[in-house]
Formats: sequence, structure tokens, C-alpha cells
Amino acid sequence: MKILQLVSCRGWSSDAYWAARVTRELERRGHEVTLGCRAGTEERVAARARREGVTRLATFDFAGGLTPRRDAADVRHLARALAATDVVHVHRGKEHWLAAVANRIGRARRPLVRTRHIVQAVRPHAGNRWLYRHATDLVVTVSEAIRRQYVASRLVAPGRVIALLGGADAEAFRPHAADPALRARLGVNDGTPLIGMVAGLRVMKGHAVTVDAAATLKARGVDAHIVFIGQGRWEERVRRMVKERGLDERVTLAGFVPDVPAAMAALDVALYVPLESDGMSRVVFEYLAAGRALVAARTGVVPEILQDGAHALLVPAGDAAALEHALGRLVADAALRNRLGAAGRQLVESEYSGARLAERLEERYAELLDH
Repeated sequence: MKILQLVSCRGWSSDAYWAARVTRELERRGHEVTLGCRAGTEERVAARARREGVTRLATFDFAGGLTPRRDAADVRHLARALAATDVVHVHRGKEHWLAAVANRIGRARRPLVRTRHIVQAVRPHAGNRWLYRHATDLVVTVSEAIRRQYVASRLVAPGRVIALLGGADAEAFRPHAADPALRARLGVNDGTPLIGMVAGLRVMKGHAVTVDAAATLKARGVDAHIVFIGQGRWEERVRRMVKERGLDERVTLAGFVPDVPAAMAALDVALYVPLESDGMSRVVFEYLAAGRALVAARTGVVPEILQDGAHALLVPAGDAAALEHALGRLVADAALRNRLGAAGRQLVESEYSGARLAERLEERYAELLDH
């Protein structure tokens, strides 16, 4: 198949990652896939997509807001591209509308697929009713909860909206021995268990509840070190919290780490504890692929894919006491860490790898082309 993936992100977001990941995986399955990006994002998006292995890239204006002249030029550009395409797959509202219009003016209509990456419900106004009911052939969501939103809104018939979870690069993220030098940079020089969170430093990611849990672990005499990997506007506030709780020797803010798979491999325990769903929950699947024992809050995709005690230890979002208890269990029990890590890796390989995601998407594309 010839497939056109379109993503208008200004930066490297979860939408852009999902589009690039599935582009690469579909290429591996023998399809000719082009990833269309927004003009002016060559370094922030296109270059990152190339590092993910994407080989065919195109550029569209995808101007913000309603810009009639520039949008009309994009529609003409897309109409020409669709003439040489079997399926077009869009990821945000801008390219969704442009592709829908291009499909209407082109000589042959192509199946139009939309992926919804965020949990905010789509408003069922007249424009969206036309877009989804008449111009869109299939909606893909990154969680079952988002799929249910579409069904409840009656924008899309239940048979035309599916949830496809996961997409982790199971080759890049895989269990392997930790690098002692990297562990030292992340805060530990010995066999002290290293607990890590890979997340932007933002209020909803759960850094505050993790600091609270770390303080209780210290008070109980539990030997463990916590590292926050990532950057963000909340950095100074997190540093103050760490200092105020007397945790300077127990918590490291590592900032940006270029080799995330290696950083995950250095962890003994991984953390995913946002206060609310963040849609795709990409890092959950990467932790699992890396074979890390995981403590996860029951938000987003977590309760949809993980069983407490089988694949991870699950805790209520924002509950520092429950988080501390789960961390204490894992720090004290290497066998439990190994069992959960192995189970998580097996789960990704069987259900949630990028290869499995591409296989399921390929099946849906083929169905659309058969109709």
C-alpha cells in the first residue's frame, strides 16, 4: 500500500512520535509510507522522525488557525498527493479538515483515517458531525476511554472507531544490563535500588506525590534513591520540595538524558504516577518493553492494560501512602521486581509493540480498501 501519514505538530509531541513510529513499522512491513510534516518544523519534527527510522518525508504549510489562501494551497497540494496514495491517515484537526476537503475535490476519494491522541472530548457541532460522519472512514484512539467518548458523542458509529494501544519500539527498548557509569550519573554508585521517573517536569506528572513517598521511605529507613529524568517549568519547584524534605542525598534531578533506553535499563523500579490521564501514556509501554518493574497510577491506559500484581503494582493517583508502600515492596523484593519486569516485556511483545500496532492498522487499511 501507499500510505500518507499527516501530522501538523509544531514540536516532538506524542502525536508526532505515534505517527513516526507507525510510519516506520509499516515501512518494515513492506508498505510505501510518507510522513507529511508542518513547514518550519524540520529540526523539531522531521529530524526526530528520521532518527526513528522514517525515510520518506514531505512538507505542508499546515498554517495555524483559518488562513484561506494558505489552506487552499495545502488542499491543492494534498489533492495531488492523494492521487498517488491508497490511504491517508491524519493526527490533528488541521490536517484532518484539509485532507477531508482535498478528498472531496480530488478525482478519486481515498480512505481517510483519524487518530485521536488526547482525552478531551470532540465537540459534536455541525462541522464535526460532517467531518466524522461523512468524510472520515475510521477513527483510531490511543485508549479505550477515548474510544468510548466518541461512541457516547454519537459522532462516529461504534463500528468505525477502534482503540489501538501501545506502539513501543521493542527493539530500542529491551532488557539489558545497566551501565554502572550511567547509574552513577543518575545518583547511585553502588547496589542501592534506583527508582526512576521519565517525564516532563510538570504539575500533573506526579513529582510532588513521589517526593512525599520518598520522604516516608527515608523515615522508615528504606535504602533507595529516586531520579527524575526530564525537563520542564516545574523544575525549580521540585528542587525546593526535595530540599525542604531533606532529600538532597536521596533524589536526583537528572534533566535531559539523550539515551532514554539506556536510562531505563539503569533503573530497578520505574514510575508512572500522573494525577490524570495523559492520553497515549507512551512511557508506560517503553518501561514495560525495557523489562522494568513498574509502579503505575490507575489513570489513562493503565487500568485498561495492566493487572495489579501481574504486570505492575498499581496505586491510586495522588496517593503518596499507597505509592510509598508499593515502592517499599519492590525495593525489598528483587524476585518480585524480576517477575514483574519479565511479565511486562512479554505483554509488550505479544500485544503492544510497534510491530503489533502496525499489523492491526494494516488490517484496517486493507478492509477500507476492499469496500
